[in-house]
Amino acid sequence: MAWNTPGSDNGDRDRRPRGGGRGLAPLDLLDRFRNLLDGNGGPVRWIPLLLGAWLLFTSFILISEQQRGVVLRFGQFARVLQPGPHFKLPWPIERVQKVNATQIKTFTQTVPVLTADENIVHVDLNVQYRISDPQLYLFGARDADAVLREASLSTVREMVGRSDLDTVLGARNALAVAARTRLQDSLRAYRTGLAVTELNLPNARPPEEVKPAFDDVNSAQQDKDRFISEARAYAAKVVPEARGEASRVRATAEGEKISAVARATGDATRFSLLVEQYRGAPEVTRKRLWLETVQQVLGNNRTIVGGDSRQLIYVPMAQPGGATTPPLLSPAQPQSAPALVPELLEPVTAEADSRGPRAPRAPRGETR
Repeated sequence: MAWNTPGSDNGDRDRRPRGGGRGLAPLDLLDRFRNLLDGNGGPVRWIPLLLGAWLLFTSFILISEQQRGVVLRFGQFARVLQPGPHFKLPWPIERVQKVNATQIKTFTQTVPVLTADENIVHVDLNVQYRISDPQLYLFGARDADAVLREASLSTVREMVGRSDLDTVLGARNALAVAARTRLQDSLRAYRTGLAVTELNLPNARPPEEVKPAFDDVNSAQQDKDRFISEARAYAAKVVPEARGEASRVRATAEGEKISAVARATGDATRFSLLVEQYRGAPEVTRKRLWLETVQQVLGNNRTIVGGDSRQLIYVPMAQPGGATTPPLLSPAQPQSAPALVPELLEPVTAEADSRGPRAPRAPRGETR
């Protein structure tokens, strides 16, 4: 085709800017883009669109609320993405590994353990844990979950192996608390990035071969605890009553003591006064004492008339068993009356007799 053929773009090329053909006019760029969209450019027209979609897909990432994103730049740890939308460099420069940091995982197993007193017991182990550090969980250990399982078994064997059988069977809660602390320290030392949320020892039982003997032991232990509880309840009931009774007896004894001391003091004082009176007037005092004694005896007893018309005095005598016998005394027997006078007057009587007979007392109203 000639350059000056009608319909050719010879004239347009002459109007292009000179400069070696290094640039295109804006109208040429618009024309080529229009031709690309119209299908005149072939499959090449989709390359920019695919490139833009790829960049958008590999640069934008959304982290859910339960997840954490670990960003690796050329395979090396770069940062941790928190929940929400984020942008990163496109693959293969940066890539993200998502980790579920809120999921609670469970590990359960039955462990046969030898106790400190050389008894075998089967302990049920239940461990609940979660991911606390995504970086350490992915790169701190080769398999953090396997490390946790092995560390759990080792910790339980250690804690149970240091305790006797009674402690394992009856105090598992304390062992579980100690085992949880020890397991968390081990996971921190192994750089697993895991956190133990719960560790339980729900059951501990002996082997099936010796289970009947252990059942008897448990029954005996339960009976022991029941007897101890009953004894404490009985002591709580009886001890206050015994203390109250002891206080009452003590108070009664104190009252009787004070009464006896006061009565003895009064009797001693009365006897001292009586001795002074007897020394001043022996005959009068002796006769007054005799009359008072006879009056007291006759006031507490009764007079009986005998078969020979003689009056007999009924005098009850004390017996060893507390009973009294009624000896009969005749009023014509004056020698029995002095026996009713206290024996303390006998020395005074003997002293008065040694002085000799006394002169008769003058009648009242007369003077010698």
